Amino acid sequence: MPAVCDPAMTAASDLRLACRSAHPDGTVVDVRGVAVGGPAIVVMAGPCAVESLTQLLAAAAAVKQSGARILRGGAFKPRTSPYDFQGLHEAGLSLLVEARARTGLPIVTELMDARQLEAVSACADLLQIGSRNMHNYALLEEVGRSRLPVLLKRGMSATLNEFLHAAEYVLKGGNDRVILCERGIRTFEPSTRSTLDLNAVPMLKRLTHLPVIVDPSHGTGHAWMVPPMACAAIAAGADGLIVEVHHDPSRARCDGAQSLSPEVFDEMMRAVAAVAAAVGRRL
Repeated sequence: MPAVCDPAMTAASDLRLACRSAHPDGTVVDVRGVAVGGPAIVVMAGPCAVESLTQLLAAAAAVKQSGARILRGGAFKPRTSPYDFQGLHEAGLSLLVEARARTGLPIVTELMDARQLEAVSACADLLQIGSRNMHNYALLEEVGRSRLPVLLKRGMSATLNEFLHAAEYVLKGGNDRVILCERGIRTFEPSTRSTLDLNAVPMLKRLTHLPVIVDPSHGTGHAWMVPPMACAAIAAGADGLIVEVHHDPSRARCDGAQSLSPEVFDEMMRAVAAVAAAVGRRL
């Protein structure tokens, strides 16, 4: 793999920190003792939104038993409709802290606004910047000054060039612990929620030293598609996955159609482990 930026995709003159030449051996991001970007595939899993302690603990226990290393759960939820469930906010953060105390799983949760940074940072182990905020440069600069690692999701209409420049904003602030997440892009195809761009995985691995994970839940919008696309992501070279799991998807207050049950998630993890082994990696 050449230790240079591809001029067809990035402006090498101003992409200084995210470029692979800045760290040819690749970066491994530590998330409370979990290494993302190393030999092991890291799976982050849990509910789209924190709804209650019972719901969260059920999901956390299930995903941990199946091999997930990090618990995901949204306390603040950006929704297209202002009338949809927006999360439990600070109460949701408290429930995530309780789930971490009981399971030992580090937490990744979304940060939507710089005004939330102090509260979210006090609870989270990994700050997620969602698709809608990839272009929020003021927020990226704020998390660039944070001590916590950052999971940066690709904007739904962003090119890889734009995605890497968003990461550059965080890196430029002094925070070198950035994980990139391909979560699907908006195209003309209506059969899936998004078009999961797995081309992005090997391209990003070529262009940048940062770890790359994939979100097959938002990338497809269909629970039945998540396991095969998760396996395909690992085969393409992804360093991990972030997957939505709910103990009762039919009753989920957010994204139930793309959430896996614990039983299906367990089956998926066995399939992912087999693909990882085939490409010289492990869970």
